[in-house]
Amino acid sequence: MNILIVEDELLIALDLEAIVEDLGHTVIGPARTLDEALELAEQAEVALVDVQLADGVTGPAIAERLSSEHGVTVVFVTGNPEMVRDNRNAVGVVSKPHWPEKVSEALDYAAAIRFGKSLISPRFLMPLAS
Repeated sequence: MNILIVEDELLIALDLEAIVEDLGHTVIGPARTLDEALELAEQAEVALVDVQLADGVTGPAIAERLSSEHGVTVVFVTGNPEMVRDNRNAVGVVSKPHWPEKVSEALDYAAAIRFGKSLISPRFLMPLAS
């Protein structure tokens, strides 16, 4: 899958990139702002989106636009899961700090939803309001 990483902290973005590539996916980005994320949206199938970015608390707006305008399946990756608990534009939240198992599970879950497969109950992915 093509995975867009929306993260403004360089070390976190590089770590996510390494995890995603090790899982056999293609990385798009990273994007640091809403505008950068939207520029890359057409290439993405799934996006890992932080909440607080270089241009402010734009993660929720990014999720809404990626999902509704581009059909991208969104997973938040944030240290502030309470900020998106009621968000309906993402399939769940991976809390920071993240590690490979969390990211792998989130991507598997996002792919299952995206491609209409059986859903595996996630251990590390906090579900959002539906």
